[in-house]
Amino acid sequence: MKTASRNDIVRFLDHILELDQWPDDPSNNGLQFAGDAEVEKAVFAVDASAELFCKAADLDADFIFVHHGISWGSGIRRIDGILAERIKLLAANGISLYAAHLPLDANPRFGHNARLADMIGLTERRTFGAYHGRQIGFQGILPESKTVSELAQILDKALPSSGPFGFVGDPGQKVKSVGVISGGGAWPGMFDEEDHVDCLISGEATHEVFHPSKESGTTILTLGHYRSETPGVFAVMDLVKSKFGIETAFIDIPTNM
Repeated sequence: MKTASRNDIVRFLDHILELDQWPDDPSNNGLQFAGDAEVEKAVFAVDASAELFCKAADLDADFIFVHHGISWGSGIRRIDGILAERIKLLAANGISLYAAHLPLDANPRFGHNARLADMIGLTERRTFGAYHGRQIGFQGILPESKTVSELAQILDKALPSSGPFGFVGDPGQKVKSVGVISGGGAWPGMFDEEDHVDCLISGEATHEVFHPSKESGTTILTLGHYRSETPGVFAVMDLVKSKFGIETAFIDIPTNM
């Protein structure tokens, strides 16, 4: 069975995801827990959790890549409670944990938003959706107008797992210009942005965006936070497998949210 150096994988991921470009991300991106030095199997998932770590151990994985890790903000202050149980699972099984948050949302080739844009065939693509002064999404033009319901059907077939789609506005509206921001990517101020779109595709929409979206004429399609943040994880999994030749697997733990 082929193996790869943990440090080589980390350096590769740090580079392709350009972690140094995101110093203000609340996630402490990169290697969050160092396990065994050699990696024979790597698993990929959206969220760090005890369930994920147990499943990784059952698969004899040595390395886990996630979008949402276990270290945020000023870092880990106390290792107790749920966090202690999670770390025990990693340590007992020699499993490394690597997380990439905003770098995986925004990456123009491998990120969630770029891959979602690929799935619906967006052309004339450019960055979209300012978040803490950085644009993390993409907007573009559909090759031909489609209803928001038709876009939902396309994405439902393309995305892994299952879960509820939602609409703010008219799902029967025909749209041409589309913006894509995964996760909790709908916020009130974005509807005042100069680059208006007919449809916003995101993971979820909260109460406060209802009236701004209606008043701007933008229909929102929500894919579920979890499902909207699977495409980049798959893209990175394929890159790691191609680069290092090690065994990889996606672990699907949907939240239906």
